[in-house]
Amino acid sequence: MNDPFELRYDPIQKDSLYQHRTTTYNMGTFYHRHEAYELYLFLRGNVNFYIENSCYRLEPGDLLVINPEEMHRSFSLDETEYERITINLQKSYLHRLSTPATHLSGCFDYHPKGKGNIVHLEEAQLQQFLQYTSALEEALASDAYGTDIHANCCIAQLLVLTNTVFQNVSFIPTDIMPDLVRKTMDYIEAHLAQDITLEQLAGTFHLNSTYISRQFKKHTGLTLRSYIIDRRISLAKSYLCEGLSITEACYQSGFSDYANFIRSFTKTVGISPGRFAKKNASLPE
Repeated sequence: MNDPFELRYDPIQKDSLYQHRTTTYNMGTFYHRHEAYELYLFLRGNVNFYIENSCYRLEPGDLLVINPEEMHRSFSLDETEYERITINLQKSYLHRLSTPATHLSGCFDYHPKGKGNIVHLEEAQLQQFLQYTSALEEALASDAYGTDIHANCCIAQLLVLTNTVFQNVSFIPTDIMPDLVRKTMDYIEAHLAQDITLEQLAGTFHLNSTYISRQFKKHTGLTLRSYIIDRRISLAKSYLCEGLSITEACYQSGFSDYANFIRSFTKTVGISPGRFAKKNASLPE
C-alpha cells in the first residue's frame, strides 16, 4: 500500500480565477478540491460530474456551485467537444463583495455537503449568465481605467443571479452514482477512526475485494487508500479547529502512525498540522 497519494488540492492564488475552456480530448480528473468557491457552468459535451458521493450526467445549461470542502471531478465520456466556464472565488474576496443584506456565499454554504449543488438554467437565465461572463471576459482582457471595478461588478452580478436561481430552485437532478461506490464511501465515513481494509469491505458487501477496488477507482479516479487518507485529514482538520492537540487529532481521525499523519496532512493541506492549528486559532469567530 505504497501508492502515491493522488488527491489534488488546487491552490487559487488570486481573488478570482476565470476560465472558459473547450477540450476535444478524453478528459478525466481525480477527485480534488480548490481552496476557493467554484461556479461551474456546463455548455456542451458528454460529461459525468461527481460531487462527494453523488454523480450527475450533465446537460447544457447545468450550473453547479462547489465549496472548498467538497471533493469533485468531471469525467468526459468520449472525445466530443467539452465546453465549460469555471470561476473560482476566494472566500475573502466573495465576502468583500457581499453586504449585510446580501450574502453572496449563500448558494455555496447553505446546502448539505455534496447535495443541492446543481440547478438547470432556463434559456433566459442562461443567456443572462453568458451576458455577464462575456462582459467579464472583456474586462479581464483589458487594462483600461476602471476595468478592475467592471470585473468586480460582473462577478457580483453573476453571484446575485446564481443565488437567486438557487433560492427558487425546484430542479431535482438524477443521481447516477453506483450504489456500491456510494455505500463504500458511507462505510468509510462511518469507520474513519477504525482500521479499514479491503477484506472488511469485501465481507460487508459480499463482493470480491478487487472488484470493489476497481469500481471505486473507476468512478472516483482515486484508490481507496487515497480516499481514506483524505477523509481522515478532513476529520483531523475539524478536530484541530476544535482545539484538540496534534497528537489527539492524529489518532482520533484514524491515523495509527504519527509521522505518516504529519507527512500526509502537510502534502494535502499545504501546511503542517501545527501551522494549520495556529492559523485557525487566530481567526476571529
